[in-house]
Amino acid sequence: MIRSPAAKPASIVGAMKAMAGASPKDRASFAKGHCVRGIYIPSDRADEVTKSQSFTRPSRVLARFSVDGGNPLMPDTDNFVLRGFSFTLGDIGHRSDILTQSAPVHYARTTAQMLAYLKARIPGSDGRPDPEKIKAFSTANPETLHQASYMAAHALPASFADTTYWAVHAFPATNRSGETQFIKFKVVPVGSQAALAEDAVTTNGGLLRKDLENRIAARDIRFSLMAVLGRLGDPILDVTIRWPHEDRRETVRLGTIVITAIEANEAPDGSVFNPADLAEGIGYPPDQIFAARRAAYAISLTRRR
Repeated sequence: MIRSPAAKPASIVGAMKAMAGASPKDRASFAKGHCVRGIYIPSDRADEVTKSQSFTRPSRVLARFSVDGGNPLMPDTDNFVLRGFSFTLGDIGHRSDILTQSAPVHYARTTAQMLAYLKARIPGSDGRPDPEKIKAFSTANPETLHQASYMAAHALPASFADTTYWAVHAFPATNRSGETQFIKFKVVPVGSQAALAEDAVTTNGGLLRKDLENRIAARDIRFSLMAVLGRLGDPILDVTIRWPHEDRRETVRLGTIVITAIEANEAPDGSVFNPADLAEGIGYPPDQIFAARRAAYAISLTRRR
């Protein structure tokens, strides 16, 4: 089998921006976001999974809810658009940034495939992508449809607060006994609050932000941070597929993320949730997409500044 050479992260960032028509000052993806703050409360089982002080000690939380796409002004009312939830746990010496999304798989297995996926969707002179080009790429790369198929089959709830999020990568976690196993992070809402008020939809398409404001004004928003435990033979290099019987796997609750305040609109652009920031006890996933993501975030930040 002939393997395509890995794509350079800078090329991926450029293709993302070209596909979205994004401004150099905007994020390459998940450009529309809402920054929030809160606290993290570890469970008494966290050190069974990882000795990382980011997860075993209480800390403040900086987090960002977002919707996929390179346009920060896009409406956020489409329940079939991927959502993101990025958060920082720990202190300066023991900081971990975890990036999660509302689908358990990524849309590409390798960086070369990711770049080709993006290029197939870059708009032409008429401002629209070529559907035949997308169809041809999808036919040749069926695994790139796994994410879209999941999203089509699982409509999102009407709130960031009621959404389940996954980190699609397999992270090597070392526990208090020095034992290492792969885990996947899963963020699960605790309970569900009342439906949106009738006046929540605003003229600028800020439904999800208004919902956050309403919920936080009434009470805090809570998520359980879970570790899905890996097994020998799990596919740790392919982020387009799930682990066998993943939804029925043993999980350990690492702790609770409590969101207590929403920040100003401009706050998210001053904060970078860098996947390279992982405190000792959580290692880097070995797949190509994570390696590219680490580099791409630094490139995107430099370009935005």
